Amino acid sequence: MKLTLHNTLTRQKEPFVPLDSDHIKMYVCGPTVYARAHIGNARPVVVFDVLFRLLQRTYPQVTYVRNVTDIDDKIIRASEQSGEPIQTITEKFLKFYEEDMGALGALSPTLQPKATEHVAEMQTMIQGLMDQGYAYESEGHVLFSVAKDSSYGALSRLKTEDRIVGARVEVAPYKRDPQDFVLWKPSPPFLPGWDSPWGRGRPGWHIECSAMAAKYLGLTFDIHGGGLDLIFPHHENEIAQSRCAHHDAPLAQFWLHNGHVTMKGDKMSKSEGNILIVENLLKEFPGEVIRLALLSTHYRQPLEWGDETLPQAKNVLDRFYRALDGFKEDVTADHIPAVLWEALSDDLNIPAALTVLHDLASSIHKTGESKHALQRQLKACGLVLGILQKDPESWFKGHGIPSTLGDREIESLIQERREARATKNFSRADEIRKILDQAGLILEDSPEKTKWRRS
Repeated sequence: MKLTLHNTLTRQKEPFVPLDSDHIKMYVCGPTVYARAHIGNARPVVVFDVLFRLLQRTYPQVTYVRNVTDIDDKIIRASEQSGEPIQTITEKFLKFYEEDMGALGALSPTLQPKATEHVAEMQTMIQGLMDQGYAYESEGHVLFSVAKDSSYGALSRLKTEDRIVGARVEVAPYKRDPQDFVLWKPSPPFLPGWDSPWGRGRPGWHIECSAMAAKYLGLTFDIHGGGLDLIFPHHENEIAQSRCAHHDAPLAQFWLHNGHVTMKGDKMSKSEGNILIVENLLKEFPGEVIRLALLSTHYRQPLEWGDETLPQAKNVLDRFYRALDGFKEDVTADHIPAVLWEALSDDLNIPAALTVLHDLASSIHKTGESKHALQRQLKACGLVLGILQKDPESWFKGHGIPSTLGDREIESLIQERREARATKNFSRADEIRKILDQAGLILEDSPEKTKWRRS
């Protein structure tokens, strides 16, 4: 497989040539744990989960690091508003995050380091930047001096005036240059803080990723990923502080960024107030439906979310699962057709990969003798996309979705209906059918039995 990826740094698709073909290393920016995850937060998780699966099936070892920001001004504000201790908030919302992303079929990363457990590494990097003249202390802050880095801006390609606006940080009197960004900030006694050579304080946001990536992946690694909104200032600042701290060693070979989830053309974000919480969506649809919806457009393009997004994804999965009806065999990556590998190898072209699944499903519905082999391929395609691993009967019975009727109660009502029809008690049979219809169930009667599924 010849994998090509779009490198944000060069704005081109490039052949992926790993630093070490025996061990691929990938870092993706993770959550700031102060609130429930929304669907925009979930998109990079699902996108890079597919890349993780693809790499795992191609290379002997893959280390995937996704950090957890558990010290941040947003967390502090959440603590002040709720009255809960910061650690209580971060532990609670990290647990929720892991549960929600797990429900979307995302594999756990290899490592999930927390910022609060790596302050020493951040302080060491900050001191190194100061020693080399790239950072300075001012009024209890330590700031990176952007003017000292001649390569600053290579990732975002923004003009200086746009960078100042885009940084979204108030121009402070303690900065030598408005572009300079905080590596360390002072903390009063009532806020979280750590002792340091520059006084009691806490790290800035950008330094945590550079320090943890260096610890777990080395000075230069293969892939750094995240959402499009992280290109500037977060990833630009990561590149600058890491390269300067490590004597011009590049931070990552490839930079990958997924597009925003939008509603009526506007980016979904907490600040805009137009978010859809994953937890709430999971009460109405299986996680696999939400996952497929997040994969329905190319990862670099915006994903417009509307009322029909999830119902449409549900219909697609229903079609695939109907094609797998009766298939019970275990599958491996060896059963994945070459055409799927070709689609995913072309900059993770998941829409093209889904076309392969649609073609397989169509062939299964039409064919006779080769049906089993095609079902094997369809099921195997789901291994790398993170879908189609449920039993079709279980899928159509809606396991995993809250319902007013449980399986046993449904089976009991269906049996009672059959008996009512057999004794010509058609009023009771119609009454039971109405109960099942109202519960969102579809019945398929045959002389032998009645099958059911949730609509």
